[in-house]
Amino acid sequence: MSGDPKLERIAKGNALALCATGTWTASFAPVLERMVADAEKLAGGSQNIFIDVSEVAKLDTFGAWLIERLRRSLTQGAVEAQIAGLSANYSSLVDEVRRVRATPVVDSSAVTITGMLEQIGRAVAGVAGTVAGLVDMLGAVLAAGFRVLIHPRSFRLTSTVHHMEQVCWRAVPIIVLITFLIGCIIAQQGIFHFRRFGADIFVVDMLGVLVLREIGVLLVAIMVAGRSGSAYTAELGAMKMREEIDALRTMGFDPIEVLVLPRMLALVLALPILAFLGAMAALYGGGLVAWLYGGVDPEAFLLRLRDAISIDHFIVGIVKAPVMAAVIGIVACVEGLAVQGSAESLGQHTTASVVKGIFFVIVMDGVFAIFFASIGM
Repeated sequence: MSGDPKLERIAKGNALALCATGTWTASFAPVLERMVADAEKLAGGSQNIFIDVSEVAKLDTFGAWLIERLRRSLTQGAVEAQIAGLSANYSSLVDEVRRVRATPVVDSSAVTITGMLEQIGRAVAGVAGTVAGLVDMLGAVLAAGFRVLIHPRSFRLTSTVHHMEQVCWRAVPIIVLITFLIGCIIAQQGIFHFRRFGADIFVVDMLGVLVLREIGVLLVAIMVAGRSGSAYTAELGAMKMREEIDALRTMGFDPIEVLVLPRMLALVLALPILAFLGAMAALYGGGLVAWLYGGVDPEAFLLRLRDAISIDHFIVGIVKAPVMAAVIGIVACVEGLAVQGSAESLGQHTTASVVKGIFFVIVMDGVFAIFFASIGM
């Protein structure tokens, strides 16, 4: 029998017997849903429950799942519903659907100590996994760099120069603009508050030390993490989605040596240059505001700046730059290679790359501050 699907109750003593006929496919989804929903209300008090599918003409995954759903709904306690008359053509399909286990519903509104401990444990495990991934990537990059030193002809100079252009040269305008504005803001706020004590000139000391030691390199590193780190993650993630990285491995190339090492080297070389340009722009902006807003002559500004800072302040800031660049590059590449085959995964890992990159940059800045304070710099 073929045609429209039907599900009828047939007389069979004290047992509950249902007979399914017709075509049970997704094209009849609304009709099948209603019939199964009505049949699920029939359970109650029957010692034996049978679902006869011998007269089903066509069956697909949707129909097989509805039959299995009906069987599970009619199964109560020790009384288990039985599917009878299943043809050999559809038995494997129904068996496959039967192996699918229903996911228990978790009450997310209930807050328990066990649940809180579980969340803390998962968070700790996630942090440990992140650190392990970063250490693993660092080791892979160092190993690839060592191989390049042994075989210099394998170094990809063209790729490195290309990434230097993207990371360094094209980033100069936005880096200079932002740091210039930050220098202006620091100087204006410093003059505004120092003027109460008649100490306008001390804004030069504050500006020089802050820009050269902390604000300059930290601000540039954060902007690089948001601009270049996210770009690295998106590029590697797109390659992972298109299986280009697997193709490289198939052709015998090391993706770390081909893709990651040039990006890392470009970033490590670019960030000190950008930090220097950013520091100079911030000092220029601060000096301009000190002259126009605070009445500090440019000559007096330069003389005070020379007395307020030393080469140590400059060294402290520049030493931080390559380390922060390495951290940003490692985080970006780890997140990029962790992308799965969906656009949602790409977006999530790109966001995680920026957030983690900025977090580790700030952590490294704190570590450097403690270290240089301990050695008297």
